Amino acid sequence: MHDTVIRDGTVVDGTGAPAKAADVAIDDGLITAVGDVDERGRRELDAVGRLVTPGWVDIHTHYDGQATWDPEITPSSWHGVTTVVMGNCGVGFAPVRPGAEAFLIELMEGVEDIPGTALHEGIDWQWSSFPEYLDALDAMPRTVDVAAQVPHAALRAFVMGERAHDEAAKGDELTDMAAITEEALSAGAVGVTTSRTILHSSRHGFVPGTNAPPDELLALADAVARAGHGVFEMVSDHQGGEGDRAWFLDFTRASGAPVTYALAQAPYAPMAYKDALAAAERDHADGLAVVPQVSCRPTGMLFGLQSSLHPFITHPTYRAIADRPLDERVARLRQPEVRAALLAEEPATGSPVARVLMSRWNQIFPLGDPPDYEPPASSAVQAVADREGRRPEDVALDWLLERDGRALLFAPLASYVDYDFEAIHELITHPRTVLGLSDGGAHCGLICDASMPTFLLTHWARDRTRGQRIAVEEAVRLQTSSTAALYGFDDRGVVAPGKKADLNVVDFDTLQLHTPEMVFDLPAGGRRLVQRVDGYMATLVAGEVTYEHGEPTGARPGRLVRATAR
Repeated sequence: MHDTVIRDGTVVDGTGAPAKAADVAIDDGLITAVGDVDERGRRELDAVGRLVTPGWVDIHTHYDGQATWDPEITPSSWHGVTTVVMGNCGVGFAPVRPGAEAFLIELMEGVEDIPGTALHEGIDWQWSSFPEYLDALDAMPRTVDVAAQVPHAALRAFVMGERAHDEAAKGDELTDMAAITEEALSAGAVGVTTSRTILHSSRHGFVPGTNAPPDELLALADAVARAGHGVFEMVSDHQGGEGDRAWFLDFTRASGAPVTYALAQAPYAPMAYKDALAAAERDHADGLAVVPQVSCRPTGMLFGLQSSLHPFITHPTYRAIADRPLDERVARLRQPEVRAALLAEEPATGSPVARVLMSRWNQIFPLGDPPDYEPPASSAVQAVADREGRRPEDVALDWLLERDGRALLFAPLASYVDYDFEAIHELITHPRTVLGLSDGGAHCGLICDASMPTFLLTHWARDRTRGQRIAVEEAVRLQTSSTAALYGFDDRGVVAPGKKADLNVVDFDTLQLHTPEMVFDLPAGGRRLVQRVDGYMATLVAGEVTYEHGEPTGARPGRLVRATAR
């Protein structure tokens, strides 16, 4: 008798092969048969009319702190994710010297908009070294598997202390950073990450490592080579262009490791992504693993009266009531005299970036319910204002006050230059890219993209009307075998005998994303945007059902994924 048999489902196996009717048998946490399974299971799951897929492998998350207190790793686990990779963008919580914990929290809060109060309250700091951090992660059962990367900012802070932000490493500091990196990788870290963008900063300035010279990064490459495994991940303003290209090619040559970097269609250079894709093809032909990492929808800022950014958040009239309960703020903003005063003001911020983001009226849309992430240009604030003969600020305020002040406005950051997803289609279907950038666990007050794995199915494989769709088999492959392969997770990502039984049973026809909502369930009452979903009938990790009909079962088979030498 098998432990579990999933009966009569439509298996989409993660390789891109055509879907097929089959049973799936599971024993001791592994898939043991796919096809006609005659033997019964101690537990049987009815999958008639449903897809049976591998669990999603999300390679770009920021659960580094949350993974130490939240065994369910929500909201990603609600969306069928069974493996998360953390420590991206150069920020994380190990290694850390005793007494320097607050510095790492401030970095994470500044870069990833995770409430510092929640991190202070939630993290118990049972580690100093990176191997000790891995051991702490390994000791806690959870609903998903987690994998950790070595963050360059924490590494620099550990070795250089207060000099980490702005100075070059001196003396033995490069040697020390390389030795700590090798130690972490040998203990099971799956990669090394850095940030080289001016968008990532804290109250101390740009993230440590932002301007690190190439010799420092190549010292880390030597550590990766000695450890025999690891991915190098980065986010950069150059997006793989000439400002980075020479040194990261040297990195992959020296280390033998893949380099993956965030790539999107930039509004200021809308055709540059094509050059990056062409370069990735040339690199592949030269035997170099340079893998642009792309997303299946624009990184979406969600402006709302509970969000950390919206068009009126710096206006003096709004600031005067910003700390009051939402219902009271809404009531005040509906008063004619308050509304008039607010609309007569300009944003009171010296940040040119913030001013632009808050007033790109031709790139701000109502999100709606169900949410619309590919809205037409005609629905933008500016277009509606022009049609109605109103100021865009007037329209935006009306929208923010809908749903008793809980309505959200969608403000895509990139990859929406032409008001459609054609550039994204090119990015996600390119043979040299990998899907990522969900930022699960991060940007709690502004972005809620942890639902991207579900969106890939609902929008791209089923609902899209404004351009090409992709086959459901390809949608599944992109977030299972493809993402797993980049990190060398050869034991998962495919529904086949011998593979880890991380699986989703999905009612594809009824799969539905709800509009995001702000909740206050982080430690110390911290806020975060979450997005619920209907249609996941069951999610299994190592053969155990962790979610059934969207509800947690209490099973916590998830463990730390430790990498080993190639």
